[in-house]
This record gives sequence, structure tokens and C-alpha cells, in this order.
Amino acid sequence: MSEFRISPQEAIAFGRVAVIYGGLSAEREISLRSGAEVLKGLQMAGVDAFGIDLGGSGENPLAQLMSTEFDRAFLVLHGRGGEDGTIQGALEMMGKPYTGSGVAASALGMDKLRTKQLWHGGGLTTPAFVMIDLHTDLAQVVEKLGFPIMIKPVHEGSSIGMARVSNADELAAAVAQARRYDSCILAERWISGPEYTIGVLDGQALPIIRLETPHTFYDYNAKYQAKDTRYLFDTQLSAAEEAELKALVEQAFALVGCRGWGRIDVMLDEQGCFQLLEVNTAPGMTDHSLVPMAAREAGINFAELVVRILRGADLDMNATEPTE
Repeated sequence: MSEFRISPQEAIAFGRVAVIYGGLSAEREISLRSGAEVLKGLQMAGVDAFGIDLGGSGENPLAQLMSTEFDRAFLVLHGRGGEDGTIQGALEMMGKPYTGSGVAASALGMDKLRTKQLWHGGGLTTPAFVMIDLHTDLAQVVEKLGFPIMIKPVHEGSSIGMARVSNADELAAAVAQARRYDSCILAERWISGPEYTIGVLDGQALPIIRLETPHTFYDYNAKYQAKDTRYLFDTQLSAAEEAELKALVEQAFALVGCRGWGRIDVMLDEQGCFQLLEVNTAPGMTDHSLVPMAAREAGINFAELVVRILRGADLDMNATEPTE
């Protein structure tokens, strides 16, 4: 594939682009890696881009933004403070266009519980779940969901703090571990079946990736470190099932109010029903990351991908995000 370059006129229209990465969340290291790749891709395409390691210097993140000259922002922050609407709100107050979802959709997407509640209320399929707080009777959680159960901190990404449990002792230990990251914990019925991840670009689903890992589930190590995770475009689905899955993902993405780009994780349950797991409004862009992988399968190289995402920053920041 030939090298992708934007025109001089588009470079002028973009202006000076700040790639904002790093941050102070538990996903900082992944964000640093993602940011480095995005910055390199934009510069290769001819964009006047530079990086801001938000919070990395010990400086107040808002002060960093206010003291830096830029025309628009490419957000590749992961986790709290960057993927939850916080930085999006700051940039809107500054009048700076930015990539990805707006304040409301970013906040919803970072909250696994409320995303599932929204999907459930909208008639979309998602595994049965229970919220766990300090007052929850864990025996009642087991009564409702049965074992195995997946435990997830509600406001973390990259599978941080997640665990699959098969008995009461494991459940108590996993909840205690998850509380290190979040006071709000999601217990979700375990789905035994293939897992799929689907990137979304400009509202359209990218090629479906089927995940295979020898790990108990697609955890942090499987995502970013392991060499034995398999990413397969042989979905083992029929053409009709692939179309159904893509339509479900596009509907789920729109229902949350997302825009620009993102990724949704789905499993196929024992009854042959697709079950929505979660949405990621600022997916990873590392050498292990899934959206660039799916884009390549669609014939979109990395430089073109990041430019197409950047073009989405021209969207009206004050537009009402869809809720139905």
C-alpha cells in the first residue's frame, strides 16, 4: 500500500494538532504507547502534530493545556480523567475541537454499569448483571447469576481488576481486589462462547475480529503482553450472522451517543445470541491494538486511520448526542 499523505491545504486546515496521551490513570503506560504511535502516524501523513504527556511532568493537567498553543486535539488517553468526559469538557470550555466521543458519551462509555443499563433499556442484549457495593450480600449475587461470575471495576479499562470466579471464596477475594480500583463493582454472568471485538470508524463497523487466548479470559496480559493471543478474521460466523453482529454494534455505539471512532466487545452465548459486553470510546493504538488491526484488514493503513479519526474532530462539539 502506498504511503498516505494529506494535502498541504488539509494540513493548514488542521492547524497545530496536540496528541494528548499519558494521563494519571491506571492505564497510563498503555496510553503512552498509543500516543507515540498516533503521533508518528500523523506526522508521517503530513500533519503538524506534537505530543502532550498530560500530567507526566507533575504539572496540573489543566494548566498544561491552557499554557500550550494548539488548534485541535487527538485524544488517546485511556481510563479516568481522559476517557470519562473530563478532558472532553475541558477542551469544550477552551473551544478546542477534539477526536472521539463527546462529554456525555465518554462518561457513559467509561461506566460499564450504566452502559449496560442503557443497552438493556434500549432492548439490546447484554449479560445479566448485578452492581456490588459495600452493602451488597454476595450470596444474593450468586443466587441471581450463578457461577462462574465475572467481576469488573465499573470505571476501569484494559481488563484492570477483572477476575472470573467459580466459588464464594474466589468471589469475596475478587471483590476485595476490584475495590482497590473502584468502589463500584459489576458482577456479570459468565458467557461461555467465542468473543469478538468490532472497531467502529465514522459510525460504520470495521471487520470483525475473533479473539482466542489460552488465558481464562481476554485479560490485561493477553491484551498487551502475551504472544499467544490470536486475532482471527475467520469469524466462523455465517454472512447473515456477521451482518447481524455489525448492525448490533453500530446500534449499540449510536445508543450510547458515541461518535467518530471506538470499539465494542461482544460474546456469542450458548443459545447463539450476541451479548454486548462494553464500549471503548478511546481504544488502544499500540502494536497489539485491535482497531488498527481491523482497519488494515479493511485496506486502511495506520496513517490514513489516524487522519480519518482526526477529521472527525471537525464535528460540531455542541451537537446533541443521540439518546435513542
